[in-house]
Amino acid sequence: MEGATPGWIDDIPAGHAASRPDALALTDGARRLTWRALDQGRRQWAQRLAAAGVRAGDRVTVVGENGPELVMLLFAITSLKAWVVNVNARLSRPEIEAIRGHCRPRCAIYLVGVSPDAGAHAERHAVTPVEDPVWGRIAMEPCDAASEAETVSGDPRRDVAALLYTTGTTGTPKGVMLTHANLLFIARTSSALRRLSPADRVLGLLPISHVYGMASVCLGTLCAGASLHLVARFNAAATARFLAEEAITVCQGVPAMYAKLLEHFHAAGVTRSPLSSLRFLYAGGSPLPPPLKTEAEAFFGLTLHNGYGLTEAAPTVTQTRLEAPRRDCSVGPVLPGEEIRIVDGEGLDVPAGERGELWVRGPNVMRGYYRDAAATAAVMRPGGWLATGDIARIEADGAVFIEGRLKELIIRSGFNVYPAEVEAALNAHPDVTQSAVVGREIQGDEEVVAFVELAPHARVTPAALIEFAAASLAPYKRPAEVIVLPVLPAAANGKVLKGRLREMAREAARDRRTGVT
Repeated sequence: MEGATPGWIDDIPAGHAASRPDALALTDGARRLTWRALDQGRRQWAQRLAAAGVRAGDRVTVVGENGPELVMLLFAITSLKAWVVNVNARLSRPEIEAIRGHCRPRCAIYLVGVSPDAGAHAERHAVTPVEDPVWGRIAMEPCDAASEAETVSGDPRRDVAALLYTTGTTGTPKGVMLTHANLLFIARTSSALRRLSPADRVLGLLPISHVYGMASVCLGTLCAGASLHLVARFNAAATARFLAEEAITVCQGVPAMYAKLLEHFHAAGVTRSPLSSLRFLYAGGSPLPPPLKTEAEAFFGLTLHNGYGLTEAAPTVTQTRLEAPRRDCSVGPVLPGEEIRIVDGEGLDVPAGERGELWVRGPNVMRGYYRDAAATAAVMRPGGWLATGDIARIEADGAVFIEGRLKELIIRSGFNVYPAEVEAALNAHPDVTQSAVVGREIQGDEEVVAFVELAPHARVTPAALIEFAAASLAPYKRPAEVIVLPVLPAAANGKVLKGRLREMAREAARDRRTGVT
């Protein structure tokens, strides 16, 4: 941001509206909104919310999908020092009700104009939308008099800006409390590492209901004064057109998005990217397969940068650098201002190059899990360290490699099997778009089960894929079964739902035992 470092999230639109009011801030391809319009909307809706009864420390759920109104409400709600609880409208009724039941919002807002699913949720709660002349159809519930506000300190390092939920229908949802300072640290750092300027046009496809889309893409872009070009849902053909029509310069997405874009271009007979405006590509949110990185870089003529993060770290922990592109799939060095450790089961540092759990400390680490002191204590370590639960190694040059999740570690005949290794072997096959590997219990042991999504018109068989992977894997790492799916199940942020795959693997074994076909 020009001139000053913002202390509060709503300082971003206020500052740019004062210095460059007529510059483009937001667009969805149809509506084009200046910084003046964004800040006016932010102020008007803050007043409307306050008049309805929203107070500092209240939780306000916003059910919708990416669009200018979602960004505006993010700033309006945090202007009041209330907590925004962005909920993707594509979640199911039980998922949304679980979040509402846990955070007990003061009120809920439904972005009916941008999301048919939000309209369905609003209709279920008998909320009638109103037509805003600038921001479209928005439905707002009356405030809940029984909802109690949380204490506000006036310190951006303590006051929560966003409450983001990390689970869906399985288990009790955990709400990650991220402060203004948490989010702004990542916004400023992300902006600097991408070398964003007001001339940049950034793709806003990643859901703002998730931390990657909120902190790095949305707030990072706007902090720099660049324009954010919003897309509600991914479709390869439509996204390819949008990238060209909006002359996008910075594209951030999950690996699956790049895989689908490449499939689209190749199916159309396009062998080299026609998107001449692009200058920066970044993948995050899930492991980046080496073959996909190689293919994407050859097609786009740009480095596909990589990074690692988690919601509890707001989210970014490591990122490759523009000035030091890598050919491997390292997630880069730690961000400036953060610290990391790789530790063993006793919390002791392991030698360089060895695997261990990654811990992080810095101004990005969450305040804690909302209304769950036990869960917070389970991941926080003395000295302010957050135990991520991710297995990593760090090389002598500071490059970090993510090997998988501790909870996803498969122990086969006493040997450790890291799913990422098996996935890399399968993803190297030209017919595989992406894969996901899980463990399945068998008679006191575990076996490796792989799910794969194939490229269009692929003919490779599961048996052939097992044979292909066997050439690069030790016997105990080889999949016992490969299951082909039309599409791997994924959350709205693109992350593969391995919990669902584990259940599918168990069901496949039960079906075989009972003779079900």
